[in-house]
Amino acid sequence: MTTAAPSHTDNPVKGILFIVLGMTAISVNDMLIKQLSGDYPLHQMIFVRSAIGIAFSVVFLQLEGGFAALKTDRPWAHLMRGLLLVVANMAYFTALAVMPLANATALFFVAPLFITLLSIPLLGETVGARRISAVVVGFAGVIVMLAPWEQAQGAATGLVLLLPVLSAFTYALMQMLTRRLGVTSQASAMAIYIQGTFLIVSAVFWVIAGDGRYAEGVEHPSLRFLLTAWRWPEGGDVVLFLLLGCVAAVVGYSMSQAYRSAPAATVAPFEYVALPMAILWGWMIWGELPNAQAFGGIALIVGAGLYVFLREGVLKRAVATRRPIRRY
Repeated sequence: MTTAAPSHTDNPVKGILFIVLGMTAISVNDMLIKQLSGDYPLHQMIFVRSAIGIAFSVVFLQLEGGFAALKTDRPWAHLMRGLLLVVANMAYFTALAVMPLANATALFFVAPLFITLLSIPLLGETVGARRISAVVVGFAGVIVMLAPWEQAQGAATGLVLLLPVLSAFTYALMQMLTRRLGVTSQASAMAIYIQGTFLIVSAVFWVIAGDGRYAEGVEHPSLRFLLTAWRWPEGGDVVLFLLLGCVAAVVGYSMSQAYRSAPAATVAPFEYVALPMAILWGWMIWGELPNAQAFGGIALIVGAGLYVFLREGVLKRAVATRRPIRRY
C-alpha cells in the first residue's frame, strides 16, 4: 500500500511471491482461529501464536544482522503501532467468531480506502476526485454487505458486523504512523516488535480474564470468545495451535519481505488473493458461500480498492509504508 523511490534492489518477482505466500498464510491463520473460536479464548490463541512466531522470528533475525537490528530510537512509536495492530486483530477476530470468513475478509479490505482518506488530514496529501469516487464506491459496497435495511438475525448483528470495518480503520491508522516514522528496520526485527506487543497484551488478558470469571452467564459467541477461560488444547487441537504459531512466523516475515523487495504499486494488489482463499475455506469447512448481495458488495469493495492501488501507481504517490504489517 506504499511506495518509495525504486532502487536497484527492487525485485518484483520476489515481492509478488512473498506477498502471495504471506496472504496464503493469513488465510490459513484466519481459518484456524475461526475453527478454534468455539473452544478457546482469542487471547490464548494470540499468546501461543506469538510465542511460537517470535521464536521463528529470532532465527530470521540472526540471518539479518543479529540482535543489533532490534535497536531503535523510537520504542514508544513502535509500541503505539503494535497496539493499533492489536486492536485491529481483536476487532477482526471477535467478528470472525460469528461471521462468514469471506464476509469478514471482504469488509477488512476497506483498509486501503481508509488509508486514502486518512492521508489527507494526517499526511497532507492531495486526493483527487477519481480516488474519492473510488472510496465512495467502496463504502457503498460495505453498506450493501451490511444491509442495514434488513433485520439482522443470529449473533452477527449490530456492532459485531462493524468490527471488521473498525479493524480496517485501526489498521489504516497504524499504516499512517508507520509511514510518518519512515521505518528502516529489518523484516525480522519488525516482526519481533509486533509479536512482542501481542505477547504482552495477551498476557495481560490472561491475568485479568484467564480464569473465565467474566464469561459466566455470557451467551454471545463473540464475547465468550474474548472472555472464556484458558485451557490446555485437546487432542488434535494441539497440532492446530502449533500450526497457528508457524503460520504467524511465515506471515510476519513474508509480508515485510514482500514490501521490501518491490514497490507497493506492484505488490499490494496481490493482497486480494486472500479473498478467494477465504471463500474457499468457508465453503470447504463450514459450507458458507456469500449470497448474491454479499458478492455484489465484495465486487464494489475489491474494485474500489484495486482502482486506488492502480491510481497510486500511475501517480507514483504513496498511501502507506513500504513495509506494512498485516493483521496477524
